[in-house]
Amino acid sequence: MYDMRKLILGASALFLGWLIVALGSASTQAAPLRAIAAPVLKWQRGGCYSSWCETGWYSSPAVADLDGNGSKEVIAAAYSVFILDGATGSQTRRIDPPVSGARAWPSVVVADIDGNGDLEIVTAHGSGYVRVLDHAGNVVWTRQPIGNELRSLAAYDLDGDGKLEILVAAAASINYNQWYVYQFDGTVRSGWPQLASGQPGYAAGAYNENIGVADLDGDGRGEIIGPSDVHYITAYEDNGAQIRAHTRYGSNKFWSQVGVHVDDAVDLRGYAYCGTEHRPNFADTAPTLVDVNRDGVIELIVVGNVYNCGTNPYTDLYHMPFIFKADRSRWSGSGFDWTAIPVPDGLAAPLSENYNLIETAMPNPVAADLDGDGNLEILYASYDGRVHAYWLDKTEHGNFPYSVYNSGEGFYRFASEPVVADLDNDGHAEVIFSSWVQKGTSQTGKLHILDYQGNALQTVNLPAAFGSPNWNGVLAAPTLADIDNDGELEVVLNSAHSGVLAYDLPGTSNARILWGTGRGNYQRTGSIISGSLQSSSKSVAANLPRANSALTYTITLQNPGPALSGVRVTDTLPSEVNYLGNLNGSTGTWGYASGVITWTGTVSTGAPVTITFSAAVRPEITNPQVIVNTAQIDDGLGSVLQRQATIVANGIPRYLPFVKRQ
Repeated sequence: MYDMRKLILGASALFLGWLIVALGSASTQAAPLRAIAAPVLKWQRGGCYSSWCETGWYSSPAVADLDGNGSKEVIAAAYSVFILDGATGSQTRRIDPPVSGARAWPSVVVADIDGNGDLEIVTAHGSGYVRVLDHAGNVVWTRQPIGNELRSLAAYDLDGDGKLEILVAAAASINYNQWYVYQFDGTVRSGWPQLASGQPGYAAGAYNENIGVADLDGDGRGEIIGPSDVHYITAYEDNGAQIRAHTRYGSNKFWSQVGVHVDDAVDLRGYAYCGTEHRPNFADTAPTLVDVNRDGVIELIVVGNVYNCGTNPYTDLYHMPFIFKADRSRWSGSGFDWTAIPVPDGLAAPLSENYNLIETAMPNPVAADLDGDGNLEILYASYDGRVHAYWLDKTEHGNFPYSVYNSGEGFYRFASEPVVADLDNDGHAEVIFSSWVQKGTSQTGKLHILDYQGNALQTVNLPAAFGSPNWNGVLAAPTLADIDNDGELEVVLNSAHSGVLAYDLPGTSNARILWGTGRGNYQRTGSIISGSLQSSSKSVAANLPRANSALTYTITLQNPGPALSGVRVTDTLPSEVNYLGNLNGSTGTWGYASGVITWTGTVSTGAPVTITFSAAVRPEITNPQVIVNTAQIDDGLGSVLQRQATIVANGIPRYLPFVKRQ
């Protein structure tokens, strides 16, 4: 179930709570806090049975309008996959796991993988199964590349052909292939699987969501980053070829041949003096690929579990982020230098690594601009019971790190991967995450909202476990979305023992989502993937329009990718028509003034937005005339699309003769 090194470590029993700030302690807050309303429980026990719930692990849920009816569904996975009505939490469908006991560890993928305009659901499970469902939950294909659990899952268009590849990695030993890539139709992509025994470099099991994908080198194709249960990181081209490291490490060395240590000089030397020179293990490392300083170049962020290799068994010391360039060398730029990683404080040691005592804290890095200065901060939850946020100056600002562990409670508490959004759109982001508690305590976790400086804004107890379990909380990253089309965000949680939960977030109609779900998007790539409105359309309903004839225009905004939160539509009516009213949008904000229709709002993944209004052909137009109405669609990312609807006023119908074959 887990790597042997962690089984040997067991509980570390380092009670450091007397030094840790108590949960939500007002004494640490340097300034009055802004008013962010408390989350309100909307529904709970989504997907549960009459007296119990399946155990939810680290799988972050997704939200999409799967069937195109204008209402959102929540898609979550524990062992089964659940499709729930967003507004009520009622179950639309439950899809059994591929085999009994095949839990879903990685976050659910929801994306149009075959490029046909329809969404698919992709999940990975225990016993080595990966499966694709159609939008209704019917199985499209299932594959079992290996008998070991698949804890890593992502979908990405590696070659730019408009179809997504499915990437998985196995919790397997060094003697197996770890990384597999499937085409959208379930066939194995040429060059995969990797890393086969006997190839250059070092790799072992991938025990968390250990896949990241992005176009690192700007060649239009995706590169794949795969940390594993060693102090090396693998890196592949889309065809499975290993990526070479910078020549400073040797002219013929791949990423997977250059070990990572605390000290960059030890990386160059190629070996460490154990006991004095420490190195990280990447068994639980989720890679994040982002442009940290917004200079147009993507960097790699990983959080390593730094340990002392001079002890037997090894002693884990602390979690700490590393930043690498695309050539594996350490990153520096814009006046910042991450050649040397930050130095931990005295509270960074693990509280416990015994998953029989408390489930493991997974240090998935999140990258988001908390303070609005243009640079990205690095956030992650750690086994020290704290949520960390490092600025590029290698320090934690304000009240970060924020502790969810309070020794006065008498039990351990860990935090999930956070999400980030500017809930009140004031230019400073909020950090939202959940927590869970030690087993056997009959306690539950919390939903936490912090300001950008790490001060607690809201802390809400989660529901108690449903049924017989003696603890509860949420291990998986939350998901932020408007699940009921009320114009405000909800936070959706896949809990350990009370099913899927949803909380209203009042006052968030103008929120900006910066990192809104596990691994940053519903393709679970750990990278920034832009949404697209290319499939949007405009139409007009009219029956042989003449002077004064009524017209009904419909603009449909469609986005198969991550949510676009700053979309604006401008439709200037042509001079040949008069506005009649009946303006309406399925979501967002709309208006009319001086012949111009406007709409602003968010277009979420797989959730079409419709904008309708009425007009009429002007009474003085009595001759045949072509009337074109053009809408400008600004996606908020710098692209403006045009969509047109055309009528012929006062046209003369012509009919072809009907000929019947004898």
